[in-house]
Amino acid sequence: MAETRLKRRRSFEAGHRPKYLIIADDSPEFEKALYFAARRAMRNAAALVILYVIKPPTDQQWLGVSDLMQAEAEEKAVSVLEKAAGLARKIAGIEPQTLHRTGQKVDEIMSLIAEDEDISVLILAAGVGSDGPGPLITLIASKTGAPFAIPVTIVPGNLADDDIDALT
Repeated sequence: MAETRLKRRRSFEAGHRPKYLIIADDSPEFEKALYFAARRAMRNAAALVILYVIKPPTDQQWLGVSDLMQAEAEEKAVSVLEKAAGLARKIAGIEPQTLHRTGQKVDEIMSLIAEDEDISVLILAAGVGSDGPGPLITLIASKTGAPFAIPVTIVPGNLADDDIDALT
């Protein structure tokens, strides 16, 4: 099997800037990832990218219903991203880049990282409940054998904002 060579990150080359990627969703840990990433981006003069992945409709039989579901999902994505961008501005005074895509979450994350050579870190927050670290961390960890081009920072979901301020 041929080895897959990933593109070198270019975030510190002339004309480039490091970007921190976070994944927006409805989980309670998302706000911890956002807080950490925004504060870290502010302190390191990096950019912040917030991605929302829309799950594709599974039933293609009823195209009208599928189109309506997709439109509603896109409206929700825009709403979540606007709220997240507002929080990033409030937390750190930065203007994040917001994106939404439709597809399988891990595939879309991997695709974005492959496309944008300035993304240098994926930041996730761990869940605080007894259900494990959280669905996204579990998904990323289960992608064993797949090349991953950047480090993943996992923020403990139980950190207070003051503790995050001290770390970033």
